[in-house]
Amino acid sequence: MNDTQKEQERARLHSTIWKIANDLRGSVDGWDFKQYVLGILFYRFISENLSNYINAEERRTGAADFDYASLSDDAAEFGRKDTVAEKGFYILPSELFENVRKRAKDEDNLNEILSGIFRNIENSAKGANSEDDIKGLFDDLYVNSNKLGQTVAKRNERLVKLLDSIGSLEVGRYEDNTIDVFGDTYEFLMTMYASSAGKSGGEFYTPQEVSELLAHITTLGKDTVDRVYDPAAGSGSLLLKFAKILGKDNVLQGFYGQEINLTTYNLARINMFLHDINFEKFNIAHGDTLLDPQHWDEEPFDAIVSNPPYSINWEGDANPLLINDPRFSPAGVLAPKSNADWAFNMHILSWLSTSGTAAVVCFPGIFYRAHSEQKIRKYFVDNNYIDAIISLPQGLFFGASIAVYIMVIRKSKSDNKILFINADNEYVPTRDRMKNSKKTKDLSAANIDNILEIYQNRKDIEHVARLVNFDDIVANDYNLSVGGYVEAEDTSEVVNISELNVNIANIVAKQINLRTQIDSIVAEIESSKDE
Repeated sequence: MNDTQKEQERARLHSTIWKIANDLRGSVDGWDFKQYVLGILFYRFISENLSNYINAEERRTGAADFDYASLSDDAAEFGRKDTVAEKGFYILPSELFENVRKRAKDEDNLNEILSGIFRNIENSAKGANSEDDIKGLFDDLYVNSNKLGQTVAKRNERLVKLLDSIGSLEVGRYEDNTIDVFGDTYEFLMTMYASSAGKSGGEFYTPQEVSELLAHITTLGKDTVDRVYDPAAGSGSLLLKFAKILGKDNVLQGFYGQEINLTTYNLARINMFLHDINFEKFNIAHGDTLLDPQHWDEEPFDAIVSNPPYSINWEGDANPLLINDPRFSPAGVLAPKSNADWAFNMHILSWLSTSGTAAVVCFPGIFYRAHSEQKIRKYFVDNNYIDAIISLPQGLFFGASIAVYIMVIRKSKSDNKILFINADNEYVPTRDRMKNSKKTKDLSAANIDNILEIYQNRKDIEHVARLVNFDDIVANDYNLSVGGYVEAEDTSEVVNISELNVNIANIVAKQINLRTQIDSIVAEIESSKDE
């Protein structure tokens, strides 16, 4: 990983996004604006991805100068069926991003043309195995919205600017970038519109560096994994780190996830395509993971990563059937209705393979709260499922200034101990961020490496890490707060008492002398008045 290269790529990306924002200033609401940027970026990507694929296939057969984009639509129809079977969708040459962009400024009905193209892309998958993966991908890119302008002419003017700005973005091959272009675009858009981000973005977006740490934890010592899974998939950033770290072909049986938010569900699927992960290699489902999980036939999973929503409501014991659910029943108690955190953790544990590893971002409160949450912690500890608990610095997440924990879950451990790690000092200040996003810190490559080394070594480090025996945790009433086992370093200034006493004595002496002088002056003034 090259931090300098990352920052250079991000700088170019952010500059382009700022240009687009300025072009559309005052016309599109901030958080709605993100849909247009991400949607057009996706349209460009799948156009280039399809063209490159077809060009490579034709040139392999000897047609060295073949260029799909220059074909007529009629000539291109011959390859539709085979291409849909392989790629999952089809785009006619005239409807490719680059060709539409060239004509855009001369089209009086550009909005209708784009709307028709998006329908055609989705319809190209009808009846194919990819239909469910393609359906609805452009639903949030509504090009006839008054948000783009009150008149067709205004809407088209802004669409032309969008196409030109996205088209001018130098991204090279998406898969070759050190940053996640789509994810970083999403992240930067949240910082631009931070007031909305906390409500509409931070809750389903995990910063890329945190995603990378989780993926590294679950793949330590492995070159391949069978299946990876995220029960609260969000934009898919966590799953995609496996493709970056291991290579997408080394995730042998694919990427699985579920997301309850429809818009975010679409983002996750788009993100898969943006990373050239074919529809046959991923299965992102829409729905409530806790009440209606969609991957019973694929579990268990070898690697699970997740950042579930913190302390949300769920049915809990209001639904008497849930205690019989094989995911929740082993603990003998359900997570409270007001805090579903441990329901997600029980689900993750249930679907984790015997040899697998899960890394879950958690709200710190779940590790010390009483009642049913304590009983579920007891179940995890008594059965030796928790490998490590890592506290991360506050300020890593959008819209949230609190610190967060990572819980590492394993079913096959070599000891009956839990490693507690205080990584609060592992961070670098954010650069080029807007101050109102509440995100003030990042994890550098060095920070990630340090945390991984501490986790792997599994040894006590003063003020940083402690390997705690089962009996000590029981004696502490199953409290799993990192601060309860790793004593924070005292960074307050050491005071020399002797020196302090001397200084105090000097100050007192000066006060007495000053008071004497003041009394003398006052006496002289009063004496002169009497005369």
